[in-house]
Amino acid sequence: MGEVYLAEDSRLNRKVALKILPADLAANQDRMRRFVQEAKAAAALNHPNIAHIYEIGESEDTNFIAMEFVDGKTLQKRFTAKKVG
Repeated sequence: MGEVYLAEDSRLNRKVALKILPADLAANQDRMRRFVQEAKAAAALNHPNIAHIYEIGESEDTNFIAMEFVDGKTLQKRFTAKKVG
């Protein structure tokens, strides 16, 4: 539903993942509600396989979720590797 980017938290000197909800989707109330619901649900969980949510917010009319960056293979690469092997 959103686009995810690698970013730098300049205050804490760490990499973070930023999930951005494109403006055309944010204009849809149902999509925006689901975006906020996703952040709240993930923030309520504490598990090693779930990225920690640091913040949900808006900057310059862009809605975002700032979350823990987990370095490693993408799911697509992991699934492809399993099919081949």
